[in-house]
Amino acid sequence: MMVTKKKQKSERQQEVLLGLVELFLLTGKAVGSNTLKESGFDHISSATIRNYFAKLEEEGLLKQQHSSGGRIPTAAAYKLFAKHHLESKEVSEEEFKVMKKELDQDTREIASYLQSASELLSDLTQGAVFLSSPRFDQDLVTDIKIVKIDPKRCLVVIVTDFGLIKTEVLHTPKKLSSFSLKRLESYFRFRLSGLDRPKLNAEEEEIGANFYSEILMRHIVGYSNFSAEDIYKTGFSKLIRFPEFRDAMVLASGLSIFENSSYMRGLLSSCVKSEGLKVWIGDDISSAAQSSIIAAPYFIHGKAVGAIAILGPIRMPYPKLFGILRKFSEVLSEALTRNLYKYKITYRQPETLKIIDQTGE
Repeated sequence: MMVTKKKQKSERQQEVLLGLVELFLLTGKAVGSNTLKESGFDHISSATIRNYFAKLEEEGLLKQQHSSGGRIPTAAAYKLFAKHHLESKEVSEEEFKVMKKELDQDTREIASYLQSASELLSDLTQGAVFLSSPRFDQDLVTDIKIVKIDPKRCLVVIVTDFGLIKTEVLHTPKKLSSFSLKRLESYFRFRLSGLDRPKLNAEEEEIGANFYSEILMRHIVGYSNFSAEDIYKTGFSKLIRFPEFRDAMVLASGLSIFENSSYMRGLLSSCVKSEGLKVWIGDDISSAAQSSIIAAPYFIHGKAVGAIAILGPIRMPYPKLFGILRKFSEVLSEALTRNLYKYKITYRQPETLKIIDQTGE
């Protein structure tokens, strides 16, 4: 009987904690015992709720900003709340319709498609989004643009059939006029298509041939030696809408994750390996204690090949986001699988190059 009573008390205490976190997520305001009682807990007295608050505070799950004020959740409380709702499939009919309309498309422009998918998820969740992707084969260079940086350097933009964009900086043997740059672009298009050879002078012809060879070699080397997943990122500006990120230091710490590519890849890779939804809250995230990340893998032919993640403040509507991300992954996976089959596109996972020390040291 004693064990049963303790269990019931523990369950009621957890119920109070989950209710408080849910109310705080909705309002952003500290929760008092009377406020909680009026929000679906009228079966528990205010005095009992206060006792639970005190106990939960001792356990590091709640804290008070002011001695006479209500309680707010700690990172540990958010983690318990997220774990409790981890299997949530909450998604509105309207949100599902938007996903189907935007994601259920036939296209071979896989890179453009994944970037658009990231933008859509950012709009649906109002968070920053990052996505990891394998390397897709059968991708051809379709255009090369060239922009002058200064008298000695040019920025070259490579556009591929899948919508992938790569940039390279090339040094020029002489200062090139805007007309020369246009003629070089025409020369690149001729080399790619074999049509409409432009009229260049001898010097431009030599520069164009050297540039084209250098650009293609760099592209081939980068494309062939695939050692890290491609990363798509978007939605940074949405973070400033959250009160938590109006503090410049908090915003900077959250955004620092996007500057650390290896850390991003590590988070997404662990999600792919688990083949399930993962959550990092507060101090789970390096240098971003006021942030949270939710990630889910996506699949091609039933195999997890990448992951997509949402970054936002620690006060996020976890059950809703879990549902959106699960359904988003499902629709994305179906569309990618169909498109790769339809357009006969294969993909590769990154390979780490191994160094063999022949000296034995």
